Amino acid sequence: MKKKAEGMSLRETFAIHRRAARDMRRIAPGCFMPFILCAVVEAASPYAVIWLSARLVDELSTLRRPEILAKWVLWIVAVSAAAELLKAVLERWKNVRSELLDRQKEVLYTEKFLRMDYADCDRQETRDLFSQIRQNADWSGWGFAHLKLYYTQAVQGITGILGAAALTVSLFTRQVPTSAGKLTALNHPLFLVGILLLIAAVTCLGPTLVGRAYSAWNTLAEQVCFGNRVFSHFVFMQPGDKEKDMDRRMYRQSELAEHYVRTVNIFGVGSPVAKASQTTVGLSKALAASLSAVLSGVVYVFVCLKALGGAFGIGSVTQYVSAVTTFSGNAALLLSTVSHMRANAEFLKAIYTFLDIPNSMYQGSLTTEKRSDRQYDVEFRDVSFRYPGSDIWALRHVNMRFKVGKRLAIVGENGSGKTTFIKLLCRLYDPQEGQILLNGIDIRKYRYDDYMGIFSVVFQDFKLFSFELGQNVAASVDYEEERVWDSLDKAGIGDRVRRMKEGLQTVLYQAGDDGVEISGGEAQKIAIARALYKDAPVIILDEPTSALDPISEYEIYSKFDTLVSDKTAIYISHRMSSCRFCDNIAVFDNGSVREMGNHESLMKKKGLYYKMWESQAKYYSEKQMEEVPSFAG
Repeated sequence: MKKKAEGMSLRETFAIHRRAARDMRRIAPGCFMPFILCAVVEAASPYAVIWLSARLVDELSTLRRPEILAKWVLWIVAVSAAAELLKAVLERWKNVRSELLDRQKEVLYTEKFLRMDYADCDRQETRDLFSQIRQNADWSGWGFAHLKLYYTQAVQGITGILGAAALTVSLFTRQVPTSAGKLTALNHPLFLVGILLLIAAVTCLGPTLVGRAYSAWNTLAEQVCFGNRVFSHFVFMQPGDKEKDMDRRMYRQSELAEHYVRTVNIFGVGSPVAKASQTTVGLSKALAASLSAVLSGVVYVFVCLKALGGAFGIGSVTQYVSAVTTFSGNAALLLSTVSHMRANAEFLKAIYTFLDIPNSMYQGSLTTEKRSDRQYDVEFRDVSFRYPGSDIWALRHVNMRFKVGKRLAIVGENGSGKTTFIKLLCRLYDPQEGQILLNGIDIRKYRYDDYMGIFSVVFQDFKLFSFELGQNVAASVDYEEERVWDSLDKAGIGDRVRRMKEGLQTVLYQAGDDGVEISGGEAQKIAIARALYKDAPVIILDEPTSALDPISEYEIYSKFDTLVSDKTAIYISHRMSSCRFCDNIAVFDNGSVREMGNHESLMKKKGLYYKMWESQAKYYSEKQMEEVPSFAG
């Protein structure tokens, strides 16, 4: 992704940064205050010391009165000490707020993902865009992370300019006495104009050259990000990154890493980054530094000549030289900040392209009927669906009707449309053709959250979080412990949790010192417990026992009716033996419902279901169990 610093106008640049600042202040109130105060103190304190030092030097070069000298020395010490103490306090405050700000910016992304249509979340373009945003932030610091830097630099630049101007005005107002002879020429307005033009030129050209350097870096953003990904994945081993480490070792990925390190030359000699450092970037920064040195030299000569002519004392020489060069430096800092903001605006634009993705899914206004008997009627009426960007129909002309309170099994080969059927039922997607009806009403007319409330789902790729176990089950910070224990017991993992030292307060996974690692089967049981805790009228289980051992699987099946109680149960599985307890079985094939009925009726048809059943039944009947010897000692 190539970025150009000159891509946005100043108006657009400031507008998008104001929006970003508002968002940061919303999620972290007062977040920029320590940066502003620290910048003011950092920029103002040197000028106070410069002015006081000038008075001390003047006194040393003239009357040398001990009491006056002592006064100026005490003032210098006091101001310096107070400034350092204040900066230390503010720096500590700034560091704390900086860490908070870095964490809180994730809130914006979380809020967006939680409110975004699932179809957009699942879109490849959305994932690619967010991945690029992450890379920019992680490896270059572009985006929200730079806002605190710009606040600091802008305030520091403005404060520095005001302070320098206050100390420099007298340089141009004090006249060289007529007795100074030829040096009186320094009083001519042309000298004043010349010095001011030089200051303006260096102030403007310096940031322009630096901005050119940054623009060159921005054009390498994509290559640099790729290079960093390679090194991050293969080179930098993170503690606890055991999954990656196993893959690297088992598949000898070190050879693959060496290939990329050798062939993808991002940072080495002759690489684009190295060439840019030696040419555009290096030359631009060198020229900017040279201009600053020229300005310092010219100003130093001008000030010394006026002092020689008697316009002011020796102490003022240091004051004026420091003030003028500092003025130029702060003005350059302010202008370069604007240049950097224009470069950063392009990255913020990418962020807001993501954050501004509109929700196009229709939000209905009807509430779902609250039925004490939980008897709902669901109908798929000629439903067809294909995923965004695909020309292949995932479902085609699906017609199905079932009542809540029944047991429905959905079987079929991989890619037959089983999971897609569930995603449409839960309204994660809307079909392109046909309707899905709940009690005779199109589900798009119901309030989205209200409709989602009637489903509890355990997807095959479910996710548990590094929160307390009880919070994972309840999906809430606060929960009813008795209900959580009841759900865990029904899912067959209650006893295991009781043996944990912290019980329901046990943090899952090793996110901290007290975290515990759980097996895939244990995680699956917890996910089932979460679905039971929600107590929705419809429970959907997508391969709910895929990670369980045979004994645990049998326990789940044997008490399936107890688990689902009076709920509708929709069960997706590749294991045909698990279908026998269901009232109805839908057989999917190539996105269509090929057969539907109970186990006995489908076996009599000797169609697709029969073939699938016989294939697995034959396998299980012919498979010989081997006795595995045990080893002691």
